Amino acid sequence: MKTPRLNRQLVLEAPQRIEDGAGGYVETWQPLGTLWAQVTARSGRELAQSGASVSAMSYKIVIRGAPFGDAKRPRPEQRFREGERVFVIKAVAENDANGRYITCFATEESTV
Repeated sequence: MKTPRLNRQLVLEAPQRIEDGAGGYVETWQPLGTLWAQVTARSGRELAQSGASVSAMSYKIVIRGAPFGDAKRPRPEQRFREGERVFVIKAVAENDANGRYITCFATEESTV
């Protein structure tokens, strides 16, 4: 296995629900920490959502391994942020048999 080149800083964020005072809630994003990552583009496509064109790009994001239950171990539905860019995590898998690295499959969407 080739050692990943962790050369980009990403902020791991988790969704958090806050009561809105009217019986509902507002979803915000809570930063969990900054991780070094290797980000590799995989495939892309264009979608039509609500009459607007949306570009959806998938990425493979490799980070250092973390034990299950650790706050810095990503989970699906969390996301990575790099400045204004947002990568929504769809799946997480061990990258090697020793658990030294974790691979996250993520999607970035933007309007065209």
